[in-house]
Amino acid sequence: MVRDPLGDGDTPELQPVLDALDDPDCRRIVRQLDEPMTASEISSRCDIPTSTTYRKLERLTDASILSEATAIRTDGHHTSEYTLAFEEVSVFLDDERQFEVSITRPTHSAEEQLAGLWAEVRKET
Repeated sequence: MVRDPLGDGDTPELQPVLDALDDPDCRRIVRQLDEPMTASEISSRCDIPTSTTYRKLERLTDASILSEATAIRTDGHHTSEYTLAFEEVSVFLDDERQFEVSITRPTHSAEEQLAGLWAEVRKET
């Protein structure tokens, strides 16, 4: 399942974000993810077993910290690539003194926005 937290304007839930950021392997992945990478590339670079890497990537995408997109390959073997989906994560108290989380997203160029639009069209067809 390809998930793009940048595609929806929903505010992420507090607990999944805190859980992901509390996980040392998740933090290691975030620190190493300086360009789009596949799960196997992340596993190798972070020295985390592949099965564990997939669980951590799911945790990070569910928390809207990473974005997952399909990388189209000419050989027909498409794969998922992961990128950072945030610039800043803030935890704060709202007007009712409840904890909230806010994630500042990176700005996207027109080319990136068009690529995202085409990805959405492909999902619908």
